[in-house]
Amino acid sequence: MDEPVKEEASVGSGPWALSDEDVLTAMKEIGGYIDITTGDFKEIYRVAQRTAWKRLMENVRARSLMTREVVRVERKAPLLLVAETMARHNISGVPVLEADSVVGLVTEKDFLRRLAPQGRGSAMGLIVEYLQTEGETAFPLREQRAEDIMTSPAITLGEDSSLGEILRLFRERAINRAPVLAGPGRLVGIVTRDDVLRILAFHTEGSF
Repeated sequence: MDEPVKEEASVGSGPWALSDEDVLTAMKEIGGYIDITTGDFKEIYRVAQRTAWKRLMENVRARSLMTREVVRVERKAPLLLVAETMARHNISGVPVLEADSVVGLVTEKDFLRRLAPQGRGSAMGLIVEYLQTEGETAFPLREQRAEDIMTSPAITLGEDSSLGEILRLFRERAINRAPVLAGPGRLVGIVTRDDVLRILAFHTEGSF
């Protein structure tokens, strides 16, 4: 009876983990004579995968990810108009401009923080606050403008920002979007978490 093949540590994790059985199956499908062990194969795969990932992080730039037609609001825009604009375009954040320069960013979180001043900075927290006060928390916001609640200065990217830099920025600053600037303050696009996930999903799907 043949000795069982010793299982080595798999490469990767989750559903895409590469096992010895996967390697042996692939080697059989290739056909011909391959003078290589499963361990050698997985090491090559590991190095190749790491190299491909590094290339992706370095070569993909903000200019190829960003949405160029950016929904924006003016600094003096009433908050009702800001909210209506975000709702109409189904977006959760919008750059604030003054004289064609980005001066801040208004997001759903900015609204939530003002609507739930006692720290319930979530949609459900807002509902609790609304039910407890019969909706009166919304009244003060009706007289305010984008500049009153925006995050300023906005966290931005340059056109040449790499995917790796974008991922680090989003993670370290806990943000889901960043305007892309060309020169001092000139808005040319916006990169969102969905843009990043889309490019990562595309390259992941293309690997299998």
